[in-house]
Amino acid sequence: MKVPDLYIGKRLFCGSGNPIALGLGPTEARGSCYFEGPVIMGDPGSFPIVNATVMIGPNINSESSVPVILGGLCTPLHNPYSLCVTGDAAIFDNLDVQSNIAAGSNIIAQGEVMSRCGGHILSAKKNFDIPHPTKEGWRLRHTCPEGPSNDVYVRGKIKGSDIIELPEYWIGFVDPESITVSLTAIGSYQNVIVEKIENNKVYLKSETSINCHYHIFAERIDGEKLIAEYEGDTPADYPGNNQEYSVSGFHYDIKE
Repeated sequence: MKVPDLYIGKRLFCGSGNPIALGLGPTEARGSCYFEGPVIMGDPGSFPIVNATVMIGPNINSESSVPVILGGLCTPLHNPYSLCVTGDAAIFDNLDVQSNIAAGSNIIAQGEVMSRCGGHILSAKKNFDIPHPTKEGWRLRHTCPEGPSNDVYVRGKIKGSDIIELPEYWIGFVDPESITVSLTAIGSYQNVIVEKIENNKVYLKSETSINCHYHIFAERIDGEKLIAEYEGDTPADYPGNNQEYSVSGFHYDIKE
């Protein structure tokens, strides 16, 4: 049966189910609808198989290919978007996007953020947020400087003491043989040196009372060593484990 316009004053149901979130009796949400799914919107050829409960393809309706303004965000002549959201969106399962995501505000993820079929993971070496290596129920977040090794660092100021306590979580997290220390005396020449590094501490020695800045680097051991230079045309040619790295600007050199 074909009808022109169909007006539904209350709710629209398609399939079986009990969408209690839409209300019952006097609490029914006017203008709401429930689809058991799967549901396809837009170009049906975009989905030869069932990919999700709701599948949204490009707009192929020629009668709607006119300038549209929704909340000042979407102004397509021929709508290039499959989905345009001008408010907040909550998704409680995986989101599979086969094209670009354009956000006018923040993108907030409670789970992992992955790109290129999981090949690039935000919590990998570039910026990482991992379970704490020594404190149960804690997490550890670092933002790393760029360099030819997977380093972490601490920096600070020490005055009136000759021992720098390294972070407790460095035990089992960094290679102790890779620790390097830079010292800068404050106020006057002190001839301050590193006497030894042991027991997760840096022991200093000086002819006078110590007052200096310090900058300490160490290489992470929770993965393979970075191969800084390698032969290839793209990051896909990396000879090590690419799964350990979140490559920022994968196609930076060719602007894709």
